Amino acid sequence: MFLSHFYNYFSSDIAVDLGTANTLIYVRGKGVVASEPSVVAINRDTGAIIAVGQEAKSMLGRTPANIIAIRPMKDGVIADYDITEKMLRHFILKVHNRKTLVRPRMVICIPSGVTQVEKRAVKDSAIQAGAREVFLIEEPMAAAIGAGLPIQEPSGNMVVDIGGGTTGTSVIQDGIVIHSDDDATGGMHCTYVIAGNFRIPFEEAELIKMDKSRELEVLTIVTPVIQKMAVIVEKHIQSYSVDAIVLCGGTACLKGIDTTMEKTINIKTYKPHNPFLVTPMGIAMGCPTYTV
Repeated sequence: MFLSHFYNYFSSDIAVDLGTANTLIYVRGKGVVASEPSVVAINRDTGAIIAVGQEAKSMLGRTPANIIAIRPMKDGVIADYDITEKMLRHFILKVHNRKTLVRPRMVICIPSGVTQVEKRAVKDSAIQAGAREVFLIEEPMAAAIGAGLPIQEPSGNMVVDIGGGTTGTSVIQDGIVIHSDDDATGGMHCTYVIAGNFRIPFEEAELIKMDKSRELEVLTIVTPVIQKMAVIVEKHIQSYSVDAIVLCGGTACLKGIDTTMEKTINIKTYKPHNPFLVTPMGIAMGCPTYTV
């Protein structure tokens, strides 16, 4: 249902939430068809792609010297366009069952405030990866739409998107993003704290962070990081009239993150049923009306 706006207008295709930690892809009539780490493993000597996504992530810290695992996204933006192109190509082929002649239309979310040059680079990467046509939507707008916020109202609505590498704070008013900022504190920082607490590798700490049976333990360990995120949010709230905030992003799935943040900044904090899917849902729902 949430894809209806997008797919009533377009004849095929896919919506892409290209994140620092994970990439999610929706396909018409199928919903989520890919949710994999934004990681690519390549041969250092030849430049050949060895693995992409979950398989590549499993190689982190365990590969031979000539195999390196790369995260082409940094702090929510593309850091390596060549590797991003290869990653997108892999996902396009995967969701279309390796049919090399398929050239889907794509709508991709991007951070607010990116330059025209950066927008063009994202589009070019997707086109080179096999997309027929590419549309872009601002990430906070997509998150607000996916969360069901009344984005056309004159009062400000704040979205706090806590991704793998950043905490994004955005205010949407009268159908436009009037403020957006990203601070380099995100879910990966929670993982590092867990890894340090237990003196274990990053990958093992990730598993603990996602272990439902250890949610309260994890919350206790990462509370200082959440409080740091809350201070970031509070800094931006002071400049705008905001009655409440909505959390989204993968890290917002942590149990108790909403109540911890609410206690820290003393403002009503909501968390959707599935914060991880808010942005990708909004990508499709907001196209073509809110594409840029």
